[in-house]
Amino acid sequence: MQPGAKSEADQDEEGSSARVGSGGGGSKVYHERQRLQFCLLHALNNLMQAKESFTRAELDGIAENLVRVDPNKVQWTPLSMIFKPHHNVFTGNYDVNVLITALESRKKKVVWHDHRKGASSIDLDAEALVGLMINVPVRRLRGLWTGRHWLAIRSINGTWFNLDSDFSAPKEFQDKGELIAFLDSILSQGGEVMIVLRDE
Repeated sequence: MQPGAKSEADQDEEGSSARVGSGGGGSKVYHERQRLQFCLLHALNNLMQAKESFTRAELDGIAENLVRVDPNKVQWTPLSMIFKPHHNVFTGNYDVNVLITALESRKKKVVWHDHRKGASSIDLDAEALVGLMINVPVRRLRGLWTGRHWLAIRSINGTWFNLDSDFSAPKEFQDKGELIAFLDSILSQGGEVMIVLRDE
C-alpha cells in the first residue's frame, strides 16, 4: 500500500474487504491472497470484486471441458491424472484458455493487448472496461523454479488498484501515469496484458 493509504481489513482465510485509499473516505476493495498456484482464481475474484465469484470447482470444470472438446487431444500417460493440459489438479496453475472461458461465462470478453504497442494505447477510460488481467513471468525458490503468475488491475471508484494476490493488501496507483509506467514495465519483461470488457 502506498504511503498515506488506510486499510481496515475484515480478513477471512483467503480474502478480505478493506477500506483502502488516501484521505478520509477511501474505497472498499475486495482482495484475495495467494494460495498454492491458484493465482488465476484469486485474480478473477479480485477482478470481479467478490468472494467466490469464481470457485475452484468451476475453474476445474472449465479446464476439464476444454480437454473434452479439444480436437487435438494429448496422448494419455499416468501423469495426465495430475498435469492436465489446462491446469494442475492439486495446485491449480490454470492457463489462459480457462481465463477466457471463465470470463465469457460472465458476459465479458478478453482482448490481448499487442505487446509491440505501449500501454498508453490502452483506453483506460473505455465505458465497457472492467479491468486488466496480467500474466507475468516469476522466479521462486531463489530462481530454481520459474513459472507465470496472474494478477488483476481494476479501477474502483475512480482509483486504479493492483490486486496482486501475492500482496498482503491492494496497492493503489497514484494516477494513470503510474499505472501506464507499471504496465510498460510488465510488457518489457515478457508479461502479457489482457483487457477485460463487458460484452453485453
